[in-house]
Amino acid sequence: MAERDSSQRKTAIIRREHFNAAHRLHNPSWSEEKNEKVFGKCNNVYYHGHNYELEVKVIGYINPETGYVMDAKVLSDVIKEKVTDRFDHKNLNIEVDDFKNLNPTAENIVFVTYNILREAISEELDLQIRLYETPRNYVEYPY
Repeated sequence: MAERDSSQRKTAIIRREHFNAAHRLHNPSWSEEKNEKVFGKCNNVYYHGHNYELEVKVIGYINPETGYVMDAKVLSDVIKEKVTDRFDHKNLNIEVDDFKNLNPTAENIVFVTYNILREAISEELDLQIRLYETPRNYVEYPY
């Protein structure tokens, strides 16, 4: 990485992506009655879907040679390859190995997404993920 002015401030780049996925919130160690009570309609045996909005925030110093914290095209490609291609139009409970033994709540989806992207993005850069399950409900990791 090129030398940087020590007085330079960190800057964030945020990329928004979208994917559609189905899931069922269910704890197999609980009775059907308890699952219904805790998860309500989200425990539907036939699953249900969401139009997820994913925001990936990358924070770091601007590279004086490129003017970037991270190239937005590179960030978009990483998100597509590692996350949206993996989750989009899938039943998370059945088709995505990350959720074979993990309840695919929004909180768990954002945590899994963070771990996937953390491996693909330079450790010099801070990373924060925000996932909108609905326009009014979202989760962040780390917060």
